[in-house]
Amino acid sequence: MNRLNASASDGVKPIGTPPPVLPGFEAINRYWDKTRGKYAAKINPGEFYVTKANELIATVLGSCVASCIRDPVRGIGGMNHFMLPASGSQTFGNGADLSSATRYGNYAMEHLINTILRYGGKRDKLELKVFGGGKVLAQLTNIGARNIEFVHEYIRIEGFKVVAEDTGGIHPRKVIYDPVSGKVNVRKLKSIHNSTIEAREVSYRDQLATLKVEGEVDLF
Repeated sequence: MNRLNASASDGVKPIGTPPPVLPGFEAINRYWDKTRGKYAAKINPGEFYVTKANELIATVLGSCVASCIRDPVRGIGGMNHFMLPASGSQTFGNGADLSSATRYGNYAMEHLINTILRYGGKRDKLELKVFGGGKVLAQLTNIGARNIEFVHEYIRIEGFKVVAEDTGGIHPRKVIYDPVSGKVNVRKLKSIHNSTIEAREVSYRDQLATLKVEGEVDLF
């Protein structure tokens, strides 16, 4: 059952019912975005969301990265939100790193892409945009850079092209993606306390450390 956060106290009530959700995404939290006049799916670290409906996808990124991917012809798109688990290897070039970190990253990207293709998207039409990878976790000073490096290498190897990117820096980002239009609104969170974002990503990082890489990896 979808959890909807919109309330009368917002001053603007939701218009109509939320769009149909694709199978497998029923547990993702959706809310009414009164500013944009649409429902939005909010994803957390380790989650992803794909839709064929006229709705938004939102997340808040610290050192994690998010890929916004869509087929603009067939009207389907989605977003993921992930971080690489700790790894002794620091580089991913030339296919040399076969560590668990690379395998986790590959799974996060391929799970999103394959779901888009399953519901009608075409690989040669996919449009990619990449966000996040900020230096916001004091305990892991390089994890944001490693996340960015991984995404760049994955996209290069798979032959995709990035049409927009906002990565790095020292600030978390709020990202709101519209798969129908392809537009992304990115807001740097410069004036808020970042402890909640950091705590969420540290918890996610700790969860990754307990997972075993055996065949398919269920990050989601």
